[in-house]
Amino acid sequence: MIVRRLTLEAGIVLLCGTACAYAQTPGASGQPEVAPSAPASISLPVPVMSGPLALSPSPPKIDAGALGTWYVDGAFSALGLLQGNPDVGDRRAVADISNAQIFVQKIDGLVRFYVQLGAYALPALGQTYAHETDASSTPEKFFDPVPQAFLKIAPSDSLSFQIGKLPTLIGDEYTFTFENVAIERGLLWNQEPAVSRGIQANAIAGPVGFSLSLNDGFYSGRYTWLSGSASWTIDAANVLVFAAGANLGQSARQTLATPIDQNNGSIYNLIYTYTKGPLMASPYLQYSAVPRNAVLGIRSAASLYGAAVLASYAATPTFSLGARVEYEASSGSAALPGATNLLYGPGSCAASFTITPTYVRGHWFLRADMSALALSHVARGDGFGGNGREMSQLRGLLEAGYTF
Repeated sequence: MIVRRLTLEAGIVLLCGTACAYAQTPGASGQPEVAPSAPASISLPVPVMSGPLALSPSPPKIDAGALGTWYVDGAFSALGLLQGNPDVGDRRAVADISNAQIFVQKIDGLVRFYVQLGAYALPALGQTYAHETDASSTPEKFFDPVPQAFLKIAPSDSLSFQIGKLPTLIGDEYTFTFENVAIERGLLWNQEPAVSRGIQANAIAGPVGFSLSLNDGFYSGRYTWLSGSASWTIDAANVLVFAAGANLGQSARQTLATPIDQNNGSIYNLIYTYTKGPLMASPYLQYSAVPRNAVLGIRSAASLYGAAVLASYAATPTFSLGARVEYEASSGSAALPGATNLLYGPGSCAASFTITPTYVRGHWFLRADMSALALSHVARGDGFGGNGREMSQLRGLLEAGYTF
């Protein structure tokens, strides 16, 4: 995803979830009451988190009577950032709220729902951390104060349907800082959709799972994207996923959340994850392509391939170390007039390394990102720094917060 207000549609999703649940169980009366925390450990399906951070296994719950049991959890955090070679308009040092979010969901019965609301920042490697991506501006310019919200119909444990603002099926990193091994999302994530509005079907058959979604891709408002994923749980330690998405139509929309080139292209992932004891390692490959489209002003076709390895090791119950290595290369040449730019100019390449130590004690956490990004074959003015000629950038981030 290239760097991307309470909405009516999210309100409709929540209202529909309430109304449908009420219709399933008539005779409800009175207001929902807050009950004690869940007595036993429970795993909530969303938000998905790759660790080392985790939400409480005993989240607060609301006994909504005939409307069922609703679970409430959340993430609150702040960050500080220092960087070299900032772009024009960017800052060398930043302090910001990275998350002030609450999650409400119903996870059983035929009718279920999930609503995520609050403030959030979207720091991404190699992208400016200006007012476009900080917590004061991101909701308005990206996915609103309700970035994800959907209604889920589950006729069985192996079949379900979702409608609303959905997390993408593409990629191996999630949208919000608390969900990932690293604080900042990486180079490959910059090319992926993050949140899409649409419908999705999910099916599980033994060790194999499938999802298929018709959506608006990079939050374009045009429901012409088809995306899907197939997963194979080989055994308890090994999982293989293939994911893909493509725009079957076209859209001229261009915003921070909707880059016109990527939104009118296609993208493919092959992701392998190994988890054994304290170790998690996930190498993955990515390929994306944008066809020529004179109507939209895309004067030449372009493609980009990338590879990454994400890993984390829990050395103790309170301390873990995460790492990410990435490489991307784009097609084209800056010498060709009108060549499409998917990275740091046509034909450019980028490589990065990030290390993230994390300390967790109870609900509290403290962690740091230290990253190095190097560019090559960069078009004049498309690099870092005030003149766009710097070929590298170092960043350090510190994030502290509380999850429940």
